[in-house]
Amino acid sequence: MRALDQKLVRDLLHMRGQVLAILLIVACGITAMVTMMSAYDSLKLSQSAYYAEYRFADVFASLKRAPESLAPRLAEIPGVGQVQTRVVVDVTLDVPDLDVPATGRIISIPTTPQPMLNDLFIREGRYIEPNRRDEVLVSEAFAAANNLALGDTIGAVINGRWEELRIVGTALSPEYVYAIRPTDIVPDDRRFGIIWMGREALAAAFDMEGAFNDVALSLSREANLPEVLFQLDQQLERYGGLVAYGQEDQVSNFFLTQEIASLQVTAVFMPTIFLGIAAFLLNIVLSRIISTQRDQIAVLKAFGYSNWDVGTHYFKLVLLITLVGGAIGTGMGLWFGAGITQYYTNFFHFPVLRYEAGTGLIVTAIAFSSGAALLGAFSSVRRAVSLPPAEAMRPEAPPQFRPTLVERWGLQRFFSASGRIILRNLERKPIQGSLSIIGIALAVAILMVGRYMGDAIYYIMDVQFRQAQREDVTLVFNEPRPARARYAIAHLPGVMQAEPFRSVAARLRYEHRTHRTGLTGLEPESDLRHLLDQQLCTISLPPDGVLLTRTLGNMLGVEPGDSLTVEVLEGTRPTLTVEVMGLVDELIGVSAYMDIHALNRLMQEGQTISGAYLAVDSLAINELYDEVKQTPAIAGIAIRQTTIDQFEETIGTSLGVFTTVLVIFACIIAFGVVYNASRIALSERGRELATLRIIGFSRAEIAVILLGEQAILTLLAIPVGIGVGWGLITALVVAYDSELYRFPFFVDRTTYMFATGVVLVAALISGWMIRRQLNHLDLIAVLKTRE
Repeated sequence: MRALDQKLVRDLLHMRGQVLAILLIVACGITAMVTMMSAYDSLKLSQSAYYAEYRFADVFASLKRAPESLAPRLAEIPGVGQVQTRVVVDVTLDVPDLDVPATGRIISIPTTPQPMLNDLFIREGRYIEPNRRDEVLVSEAFAAANNLALGDTIGAVINGRWEELRIVGTALSPEYVYAIRPTDIVPDDRRFGIIWMGREALAAAFDMEGAFNDVALSLSREANLPEVLFQLDQQLERYGGLVAYGQEDQVSNFFLTQEIASLQVTAVFMPTIFLGIAAFLLNIVLSRIISTQRDQIAVLKAFGYSNWDVGTHYFKLVLLITLVGGAIGTGMGLWFGAGITQYYTNFFHFPVLRYEAGTGLIVTAIAFSSGAALLGAFSSVRRAVSLPPAEAMRPEAPPQFRPTLVERWGLQRFFSASGRIILRNLERKPIQGSLSIIGIALAVAILMVGRYMGDAIYYIMDVQFRQAQREDVTLVFNEPRPARARYAIAHLPGVMQAEPFRSVAARLRYEHRTHRTGLTGLEPESDLRHLLDQQLCTISLPPDGVLLTRTLGNMLGVEPGDSLTVEVLEGTRPTLTVEVMGLVDELIGVSAYMDIHALNRLMQEGQTISGAYLAVDSLAINELYDEVKQTPAIAGIAIRQTTIDQFEETIGTSLGVFTTVLVIFACIIAFGVVYNASRIALSERGRELATLRIIGFSRAEIAVILLGEQAILTLLAIPVGIGVGWGLITALVVAYDSELYRFPFFVDRTTYMFATGVVLVAALISGWMIRRQLNHLDLIAVLKTRE
């Protein structure tokens, strides 16, 4: 073994505590990167493969009713490849052992198996038979959530008649990888299911023989999507067509794509922080090592070792630490990645969700960590190789000694000898102290980021589901109903208060920017649905004009006072001009709100409603459910408490797992940073402390000198770390800003306490370990150091 390699091994053994701390930080960064990037690659690959194999449609459109003879004309639109017409209806279901009424979306399929758009993968059972009109396939998630087996029956209100449907198979479709109703926030597999039924049976039940109310298209590669959508809308307008939309706006694909994008953000954001901290620590450690090994560097150069040899020696030290940390992190990342990918099967339903972690990802992760480490070490190594031998053989020039600020102010009498030594060292080595403060501050910041996710989720739940949405139950009709429906709702069992709403599909336009969303009309003095501003104060609905969520306003580029064009996408499809009266702050989705009476006037439709928000007596809730199950006009029911439970189970649980892992990594980083700072201080000041012991200072006094300095640096670092944490959280808020949800800038006081507590505990443990080393300090060996 070469002499420099032997020195490398000795250095690693001597610094084993510091090396282990940095190695774990590197491992955490690589674990985060491999975990998130492999999960991202797996979801992305599974999505593209599933869409291609089962022919996920490129364009979708719904309408009232159109004759089947229209299909050939749709196929003539330039760029259209395949046209598939079908019947799609939402019905109320009575599921065994489920008190709450469920909603089923029944989709027609050919009575004999054949290739089609949005094709089915039958997981269990068989396809429907042509002569059995009651046979259906149900979505796998719905069957599993309700413990439905092959041969079981479910009740359904089909066009006003009660019918029983027999389950002959469970299936998956690329159209419903993420099965969620457009009005929901999170999926509810127990209360919302997809049902596939023979075309003839479904058409006969809803008077759709020879007709359709839904169409899906595939496009050729040279197709112009905006032009296809425009021409499709033109063709369907006379048949009550709603606006056509592309694959990117399809509900399931939209949620799946947003989740994949969030994974990608996380895969870049978190590892960058971890590896940046690791690079920073390596820079500090190497610079301090080099300052204590000046004489060794001089001797090496005097014996003929070149700058390249010396520089390579220290780079080897860095690479060895990062490669070992990278290997550990890669192994942990592959394990975590497989677990997280499997966890996603609870929300995204693929026939096969393959876990993919290619060699390219592993090589990239190792290269990224090594590059960050080498970059962090570069300045220190350059300083080492630039030292001429004669200069390096001399000790570093001592700093210019002068009275400290405390002494110049005459306050030294209030401090003991140990206290004055601490203050002098801090004042005379400001750069080293600042670096230690920055390192510990980064630990505080990453702990805050780790806890922030949980704070944000609970804040969203409190604001959205307890302050804004105060209703117990939301009823949605299968089509808009006249004014008398208001009184029928008020007389349903257990209803204590009912507030109707009107929901209209619309395209909002301002200058060249457009967005398709729902325009919701609310009661002007609503008790059950509040609109809030940034201070969480209730905003009253103006008698005219529209209120937009702030995110939607930003997307359209509008401010209060601007005139907005509203293209209604149902009924007679009028085009309206309304004034933007203000912006409201909602953390989930994007919406537009109006006074329900103003919306009715603009629509010229009387007091029409789309549903109602209800406050319900809990003792009569089951009676209400029984009544709703038998009411054909009600297409869906949403229960606030169920939504809260589902939100906690899906978003809360998934983020909870991620947050727990992140907090564990943050704790490791915190300890690594604090321990490194203390251990380096001991290495630098060993001779000084040994000298103090020789001249009569006790072990306790030299411990106070060393650890007191670290305690001051730690206390100074905490507020700095909180400031850095705010900056990282702000970046995280911006990175996760999407149409689906926005993370608020909200940090609970327990997060500050947690971050501070972990760093202080890490400081205490590090202090205890350093104190043990001080107790065994070899005074003779330390004092043999050459001056």
